[in-house]
Order: sequence, then C-alpha cells, then structure tokens
Amino acid sequence: QDEEKWDFVLVSNIHEVGSEKEMKRKKFLDELSKKGFTIKKIEDKKLFYGVRAPKQIFRKYQWLLRNPDSRLQNPDVHHDIPVTTRIRIVNFILQNTMTPDLEKLPDLMKKKVFEATFPLHQKEEVREFLKEKWARWRDIFCQQPIEKIRCYFGEKVALYFAWLGWYTYLLGIAAVAGLVVFVAGITVFNSSQVSKEICEASNTIMCPLCDQKCPFWLLSDTCTYAKVTHMIDNEGTVLFAMFMAIWATVFLELWKRQRATVVTNWDLYRWDEEEEELAMELINNLQHEPQQYQHSYFRSTIILLLVLVMIAVLIGIAHALVIYRVVATALFTQSNSELLREQANTMAVMTGAVLHYITIVIMTKVNRHVALYLCDLEKPRTFSQRENNFTVKIFTFQFFTNFSSLIYIAFFLGRINGHPGNYVRIAGKWRLEECHPSGCITDLFIQMAIIMLLKQTISNVMEYLVPWIAHKLRKQQRPRKRRMMLGEEEEAEDPCKRQWLSNYQLNEVNTFSLFDEFLEMVIQYSFTTIFVAAFPLAPLLAFCNNLFEIRLDAIKMMRLRRRMVPRKANDIGIWLQVLEAIGILAVIGNGLVIAITSDFIPMQVYKYMYSPCVTENSTGVDCSTGYINHSLSVFRIQDFEPYTKVPETLPDFVRDEIKEYRDYRNADDYSYTVQFWHIFAARLAFLILFEHVALCVKLIAAWYVPDVPQSIKNQFLDRKHSNLRKELRWVMPQQV
Repeated sequence: QDEEKWDFVLVSNIHEVGSEKEMKRKKFLDELSKKGFTIKKIEDKKLFYGVRAPKQIFRKYQWLLRNPDSRLQNPDVHHDIPVTTRIRIVNFILQNTMTPDLEKLPDLMKKKVFEATFPLHQKEEVREFLKEKWARWRDIFCQQPIEKIRCYFGEKVALYFAWLGWYTYLLGIAAVAGLVVFVAGITVFNSSQVSKEICEASNTIMCPLCDQKCPFWLLSDTCTYAKVTHMIDNEGTVLFAMFMAIWATVFLELWKRQRATVVTNWDLYRWDEEEEELAMELINNLQHEPQQYQHSYFRSTIILLLVLVMIAVLIGIAHALVIYRVVATALFTQSNSELLREQANTMAVMTGAVLHYITIVIMTKVNRHVALYLCDLEKPRTFSQRENNFTVKIFTFQFFTNFSSLIYIAFFLGRINGHPGNYVRIAGKWRLEECHPSGCITDLFIQMAIIMLLKQTISNVMEYLVPWIAHKLRKQQRPRKRRMMLGEEEEAEDPCKRQWLSNYQLNEVNTFSLFDEFLEMVIQYSFTTIFVAAFPLAPLLAFCNNLFEIRLDAIKMMRLRRRMVPRKANDIGIWLQVLEAIGILAVIGNGLVIAITSDFIPMQVYKYMYSPCVTENSTGVDCSTGYINHSLSVFRIQDFEPYTKVPETLPDFVRDEIKEYRDYRNADDYSYTVQFWHIFAARLAFLILFEHVALCVKLIAAWYVPDVPQSIKNQFLDRKHSNLRKELRWVMPQQV
C-alpha cells in the first residue's frame, strides 16, 4: 500500500515524438531517475508522471538536521518523517534539479514543457478530520484544530490560522467596545447642545454651496445631519481611539506569547531557516556552493526611487478621485432633479467611495506586478528574503491605494478650499469641495463604511465563487468514458488515475496563495485601527467578516484547491513588523482625526475660553451654548466673485444683507481671527499630547506583557540543565 503513495505529480501535454519539448521533458525525468526517484507514467488527455523520492534522501535530511538531544540516546533509530516534511523536500529537489541544458523546472514550466506540478491530497485520517470538523460553515464558532492543520499543511499555514483565530478572538473585545461607543452616541443623539442649536438656527442664512444653481440656505436645514455627526463625533470617540491604540499593542504582545507556546510545542522555537535551506541544497547537490550575502547601495537607491515614483502615481490616483468628486458635485448641483441638487455633496461622496473601491481592485493587480518586478531587480539571496522584500513593497503600495483617499477626506477636505469671494478652484473653474457644516467626520464615516462593506461583501463572495465555479467547470471538461466495442475487453483502470485526475481538476495554488490571505487580513487590520475614531463599527464589521473568513479559507484549501506545498516556519515572518508599524500609524492617525477632522478641539477651546460659563460665570447653562454662532463668519454679498451667479434671495431680504459660512475669519478683510490661531495651537498641543501618551501607554503595555511565557523559559532552562548533566556523565567515568 505504501508503495502506491506518490509524493508529487507532474502534468504535461502530449507532445509530438522527437519534438523539442518532449526531449526537454525526457532529460528532466532522466535527471530525477539518476537521483533514485521512482517515476510512474499514466496517459489520459494529458500525461501524468507520479514521482516518489528514495528513502536515503530523507535519511540524509534527518541526519543533517537531527535534534542534538536525541542523538545522545539513540543515533540509529529512523523515525518516520512527517508527510509535510517529505513533500517539502521533494518540492525543493524538483524545483532545483538542473537538466544538461542548464534548465530547472520553473524554466521548463515557462516553456510549457510541463503544465503543472502538485503534491496530492491523500486519503489520510487527518484530511477526513479537517474536512468534517474544520472546513464547514457550521463550525463557525468552534475552536480550530491547529495541530491537525500543521500535520496536513505544514507550520506556515497552521501559524496563519493560529494568528487569524487569535486576532478574531481579540477583535471580539474591540467590537464590543466599539458597539458600546456607537450605541452611546445614538442615545445622546438628541441631547447634544450643538445639534439643538443647529436645529433651531432658522434665521441663520448660509452662503450657497455651489456657483450656479444653489440657493442661500438655512442652517436649520442640516438638522438631521448634525445629529448624525454628533453620534460619531463625541467625547466617547476620543476614549475609544485611545483604547484601540492600547488594544493593538496588547493584541501583538499576547500573540507573541501565543506563538512562543505553539512553536515550542512543535520543537521549532530555535529553528534556523538558513541551516535548513543549506541542508536541502546539499541533499540535492553535494557540490553546491552557498550564495554569498551581497548589498549594493546603487541598486537600493534605484529601487527606492522607483518605489517613490509608484507611491506618487498612487497619490495621483487619489487626486483624480478628488477631482471626480469636485466635478460630480458641480454636475449634480446643476441637474434638474431636486433630490440630486439637495444631496449633491453626499451623492458625490458615495459615488466617489464606490469608484475608490473599483480603483482598489484594479490597482491591487498592478501593485503586485510592480512589486514582483522590483523584487527581481533586487536579486534577493533566498526565497524567504525575496518574500520579505515583496511583502514590504506590496504592503506599502496597498496602503497608499487604500488610504490616500481617506487621508485626503480626513485631513485636507475643507481646509484648503479658501472662502466665499476667494475660492480655490480646479482649472480655474470648479470649486474645491467643502466639508459639511456639521464637520468632516461624517464624510470620513461614509467613505469608510462603504469601502469596508464592499470589500467584505463583494470581495469575499468573489473569493469563494470564482474558485468554486472554476472547479465545477474543470470537472465538466472531464471526458466521458468511451463506449466498449463488441468483443473488446475493458482494461482495468489504474487506481492512481482517478486520484491524480481529481487533484488536477482542483484550482492551482502558487507561492502567493497564503500571502494573499495575509495581505487581505493586514489591510483589514489597518482599517480596524488607523481611522477607528471616525468609524467605531470597524472592529465589529471585521469580527463578523473574520468568522466567515476562517471557514472560507479552510474550505478553499481543503475542497477547492490543490494541496499547498507545506512550508516550515516558527513565526509569521515580516508581517509582525508590518503589524507593529500599523500600530504606530494607528496612534498617529487617530490623534490626527481627533485633532483635525473632529470638532472636539474647537468645542473644548470654546468651552474653556469663550463660552458663557467663562465670560458670564453662569453655571446653569450648558457650556457649549453659543458655539455654533461663534464658529460662523460673516460675508458681504457684494464681495462674491463675478463667476458666481448670486441666487435669488428670499423675499424679505435686503440685497446687501450679510450671509454666513463656517470658518474663523474677520468680517472686514476675511483674514483669520485670534480664535482661529487659538484653536490651531490647541489642535497641535492635543496631537502632541495624545501621541506621546498613547505611545507611552503602548511601551508600558509591551513591557508589562512578556513576549515569552515563563513556563516556556523554564522548559528551556530544564532542558539545557539536563543536557549538560548528561555530557558530564559521559566525562566522569573516563576520569575515574
């Protein structure tokens, strides 16, 4: 039975006898035979070659990478090598076997000599267990069998699922906190003094929102919007942003502990990847010379410049989205439909968000090609180094793709658009968009909500449906059995044939299959932490998404895809540094959102410097009374630009009456008032204070939670002690 277990299957088209492709294929298979591989050929519509490695290859591996502790006791025992290690070694040898024409398997696959190579999903007990107990929607709230995942897919995949499970588990806490803040916002919905003032401001007339068809309007028209804004923009949000900064740190610290426990149980805590790679190279080819470490400043400079060019392109795309919104607002305000005219701004923001989502989908593909090209320029020494370089580049590109538009809405929208009578215009024609009179934070909320919901619904549905449909279509192409001719005997079908074909019909996997899952989760982690002050529901959405994501990935790996080549690992690699960087960005991002986007600081400045509580010493009133009037500036109609068509005024107005707009400017020359500079100083002071306090708290949390649990340290201590003792016992009798 064991003889019929094949490590790998190579698939090739049926080439003409004597053709170049057939010769190349034969040379490659001959090289494998010289190394002692057993090869079995099965012919169907394609040619299938099963390969099985000789036992001595695995003995060499065990001997080279043996555990020094076990060597002392019994040097001759050959334990059975795990299937995952077996597949990994065979894959390494297949990828690095050189034909006499100096071609390796990846070159042959580019030249279409071979079409596919994959390890088989075997009928193992572990696989059946995982199919039943893990890769099912009904197990959505169950614990994951990490140990079994490791036995079937190797350590790297197991660590991904351990990390994802742990992240989801802790997201639950953040989701509850976010929900509490959101619900608290809804309950104080009507009680806010500021929104009450906006709703009662029925005689405050505001400047038109566009140049042509927009009327003067009353501040009280935006009553509902003001209430919604206060629901997001309140004191609770500041605390929640602080909480999320601490949460991000504690999550990473607890993950480091979790990871230390898991990899110690696997005996991989002190595993050395470089040694493993050198051992595999020597098993494959005894004459192998290791590739030396190299570093070229010239090459690094070129790559840095190219990365900066790419980032500039991505920021340019964000600018294009801004221009789209400006032009869309102008067109919507000129439309004949009253609904479109009134909601022009919101419509522009919503369609802009959908457009942003589409650019994210397209640019993700472009970013991958650019990052791969840059990696090839760098000529990394090993596969893992290449993977690290690629990770950093693609994450940087994806970050700018996803966030540049949000950064604009959060920090620039409404700050750079001038004032009535002197607006900043695009191409001298279109006015830059303004924030809503209730503040910019709602625009950010809408944008975040749309992008997160679209990413989580459409992207996940596509992620499941595309492989599922592809798998069904490949199954359909399976040729029907030929009908028997009279007197023909039916030849017995090879038992391997069916298994190999069913594996071949699954969707192919590549080295980036797991990488894609990680990238998706890390971008989601960025959304959950960086602008969480504007969107307290982000952790809840992420939590619900991840419950499905775990099972979705499991079903894809078990049922829809060929088996992944297992990779050995003792941590999640460079992703940890990426997550730590996001943690620091989250502190900066949330500090900026509260200081700049939110109305929190102007309100505090008003309360403690200009409010009736301070000026009149009256204790009975709400300290934010009068804030709205204080935050408006006046504008004389005759100062409008000639381009602006002054709308017909309401009947009881005088022609030169003063209108208002949201800013802190003097009435005579429209320069900034003292209040503006007060608020500006308060914003800066808050930002510096918030960031320093949050970063100090992060450092304290990181110090407070040790990376490695004491039990693990004690385990290593005992092991060292007993090993030294054994060594002494060998020495002592010889001295006597």
